[in-house]
Amino acid sequence: MTTVRTSRSGHLGRITLDRPAALNALNTEMVELITRALVKFRDDETIRNVLIDGAGERAFCAGGDVVMLHDSGKANGGRGDGRAEEFWRKEYALNDLIKTYSKPYVALIDGIVMGGGVGLSVHGQYRVAGDTTLFAMPETGIGYFPDVGGTYFLPRLGEAIGTWLALTGARLGPGGCLTTNVATHFVPTEQHAALIRALGEGEAAAVLAQFSEEPPKEEPIPDAVTAFASDSVAAILDALDAEGSDWSAKQAKSLRRKSPLALATTLRAVREGATLDFRDAMARELDLSLAFLTTQDFYEGIRAQLIDKDRNPGWSAEHGDDLAAQTQRMFAIRAEPPLTFIAS
Repeated sequence: MTTVRTSRSGHLGRITLDRPAALNALNTEMVELITRALVKFRDDETIRNVLIDGAGERAFCAGGDVVMLHDSGKANGGRGDGRAEEFWRKEYALNDLIKTYSKPYVALIDGIVMGGGVGLSVHGQYRVAGDTTLFAMPETGIGYFPDVGGTYFLPRLGEAIGTWLALTGARLGPGGCLTTNVATHFVPTEQHAALIRALGEGEAAAVLAQFSEEPPKEEPIPDAVTAFASDSVAAILDALDAEGSDWSAKQAKSLRRKSPLALATTLRAVREGATLDFRDAMARELDLSLAFLTTQDFYEGIRAQLIDKDRNPGWSAEHGDDLAAQTQRMFAIRAEPPLTFIAS
């Protein structure tokens, strides 16, 4: 059974993620199939627009196969078996292909959009939210960091907002996605079939303008989010505690449950990512991904959340490890060979 379906309708090339029982979570095969389809559609002169969506009603794409990443790193007595690195190299090259794609690229991000699903959407020209869009980058909760270009695009949403989303894994609905520019348009879910048909006939910008509507109202992001512009995780927590609102207390509680190493690494990566070009950011992310494979927190986070599901990870910083030294080491590891990209 195929995990990715491709089709064409008029001048539209369509890619559909087809693992609905797994919330369309990405594996290496899917990354390869999406890449192959994008190159084929790019080189086909009869294709004007390209659309990517997810099968089922629950998710566009809920992330990547993190249990495979966990098992890959643990294999061979902790030396790893290379599957995690292969996945990241191919996934990050795909993210760059989307970023540099030469034709209008439309991601229909209805349902859950997390992790790898964010990488398939936010770097493209158009991101269309629907009624059930739910965006998040929750990686710090599993002892990891927001990759797939997260260190590049999150700071460009605004320093405080991007840092808030990166550190807490906060969720945005369709209105929040439009407000932050995670999404470029909102089209009600019941109109998606008609939208897809229209994209097979017309120019993407004009079609999206025709179908786009105002999203449902949501609670605005409060001014207290400015606490996340502080210079360190400790300073962010101090600012949240001092602000004293229910919202700030909720954010502080969330941060205190997450991996201190993942938080410190993410904060530095997001702040430095604000000044990097996309390919440099992606190369840095491969370095960091490989660094996380060497940490206790990566395996503990995945174990606690997804394998044993006891929700009680034992983070390394809680056992006396020097957090500053750990964080510095994360930025000293370099992938060999460096990340390579797909020719445009």
